[in-house]
Amino acid sequence: MYTIVLNGQSRTCAPGRTLRDLLAETGYAQRRVAVEINREIVPNSQHAQREIRDGDRIEIVHALGGG
Repeated sequence: MYTIVLNGQSRTCAPGRTLRDLLAETGYAQRRVAVEINREIVPNSQHAQREIRDGDRIEIVHALGGG
């Protein structure tokens, strides 16, 4: 198992998981989100290919509607 930091909290992640998998597991799959891994923005077009690595620091920000 890998250890990652997701939005400031430590959690484990199985090797071979992609960012898309992580978004689905955490309930963000159907939301408009911005994702940063190790201080670099990951474009939506790369979510399915970007594998999670041991030690990754991931920040997920989702847009809230309103006005």
